[in-house]
Amino acid sequence: MLFNPPKNPVELKVRHLNKAQEQRREDLMEATQGKAALKLLKKTMAKQAKQALKAKAKSKKKDKDASKSSQVFVLDFDGDIKASAVKHLREEISTLISTANKGDEVVVRLESSGGVVHGYGLAAAQLARLKDAGLTLTVCVDKVAASGGYMMACVADKIVAAPFAIIGSIGVVSQLPNFHKWLKNHDVDYEMFTAGDYKRTVTVFGENDDKDRAKYQEELEQTHELFKHFVTNYRPKLDLDKVATGEHWYGEDALELKLVDSLQTSDSYLLALMEDNEVYALHSRQKPTLAEKLGLAQAAEATLAMAIDKLPDALMRFDLNQRLNILK
Repeated sequence: MLFNPPKNPVELKVRHLNKAQEQRREDLMEATQGKAALKLLKKTMAKQAKQALKAKAKSKKKDKDASKSSQVFVLDFDGDIKASAVKHLREEISTLISTANKGDEVVVRLESSGGVVHGYGLAAAQLARLKDAGLTLTVCVDKVAASGGYMMACVADKIVAAPFAIIGSIGVVSQLPNFHKWLKNHDVDYEMFTAGDYKRTVTVFGENDDKDRAKYQEELEQTHELFKHFVTNYRPKLDLDKVATGEHWYGEDALELKLVDSLQTSDSYLLALMEDNEVYALHSRQKPTLAEKLGLAQAAEATLAMAIDKLPDALMRFDLNQRLNILK
């Protein structure tokens, strides 16, 4: 049997942040103080590195467990409404679990204002895999970790947030337009067939009644309860009556409410880690096909987008995703 590899497999890039920071430092030194100052800096750093190696050698004799150097791995999650970034997050986490040592730290730089329940539920479950594997998980939030984003963040052993980061929004929202009156005014009949009393409750084109709305509200409340249970499972010290209202807070207030553990930017946190650890940033992406490299795929997408723009406005607004429960 012949094996046909995927046309565009996932490729992983690893960047040694210590070396990158050192290179930037040397470039700035040379530009501002000249080559002589850079030479002196390198000499001083080499001496410090030599002393650090001696200190490590001594510690190894005292503690056998110290023979394994501590490593820190950095992942990035920039979440959209569908949590699409989980596609690469799961690959990166699987790689780390198979290679990292127990006790190593994983830092996730997280930015998300939330989205669909099942997408962010899966993303949070991926982060839980790191803890199950014995790795230390830290989530850094520079701008926003709200709703589904906070669902992910709360899994961490430690949440570090910038002072003005938006945190919380433990709630659920669902909204959709209804075109029933518009269809009726234009003498357009709408029919829907279902099997099961609650296969559909509120709809986009049909006439919604109080029974439909009550059932849909009940479903939202159930989702909210699941959300609250998930959060309190990982952060039991939270006062849910205060924080599970759908509100959000800035970093300082979030710290007071115990939604986060400390106030610091991700840059500051990682720089501190680099003093005693080797820090690596992982980034995976779908390897581009030849067509994508040549720009043919982008051209096709642009043509499709232009065609969609010409569809009637009513059809443009009809989106099944509107019915999905959104963590907001």
